[in-house]
Formats: sequence, structure tokens, C-alpha cells
Amino acid sequence: MTPDKIAVTLGGLAAISFIIWFFWLVKKPGVRATRTSSGYQEVLILVKGGYTPDVIIVEKGRPVRLNFVRTESAACSEMVLLPDFQKSAQLPEGETVAIEFLPDRAGEFEFQCQMGMLRGKIIAE
Repeated sequence: MTPDKIAVTLGGLAAISFIIWFFWLVKKPGVRATRTSSGYQEVLILVKGGYTPDVIIVEKGRPVRLNFVRTESAACSEMVLLPDFQKSAQLPEGETVAIEFLPDRAGEFEFQCQMGMLRGKIIAE
């Protein structure tokens, strides 16, 4: 094998390793929901090419209100699904849409767009 083929192969392997690490192995710190005077744990989630924040930490047994604001027109972000809580909502562009639920047990619960391309996680402690 010539030196240029070795360099290209090693570069390709490095790029593949970086992609695997970046998309699947990095643990993102979560954002803790703030408790409001009404008793809800609330978080504002920006929907633009993904969910920001995409990891939300809440207390189990206390009601949660996720406020989604969609600032893009991509078809994938038109709807959000929370299958573990049997909740879903249409997300009109530029409007704030609240989804309320009660995490009655500790665990990790996913939320996603209807196509499964945009994903987030709720961690109930």
C-alpha cells in the first residue's frame, strides 16, 4: 500500500470515529427544569434543526410543562411526540405550544418529531 493510500485510509477512519463519538457517544449535560409558583416544572425548548435543550431533568411526581417554540419551517419539526406520556402537539411556526404531563416514575423518556429525526430526552429523578 502506498503512503498516500495509507494517509487517506487513516483520515477516513479518523472521520468515522469522530462522527460516531459526536453523534452517539457524547453525554450531554441536561438542563434542570425550573419550578414555577404554579407548581409546574417548566422549560422553554427552541425547535430549530433540533431541540435546544434536548436533555431536560425533572423531578418525578411533580407536573411538567414543556414550552416548545418552533422557529423554522422544516416539515419534520411540525409536530412533537411524547410517546411515554401519550402526548403530542402540532408546533405552528413562531408560536409557543405547552405540553403538560406528570412523570410518575423515575427514568428516561424520549420526545421526538413525527419522523424520528429530531430527538430529545426527559430524565425524571
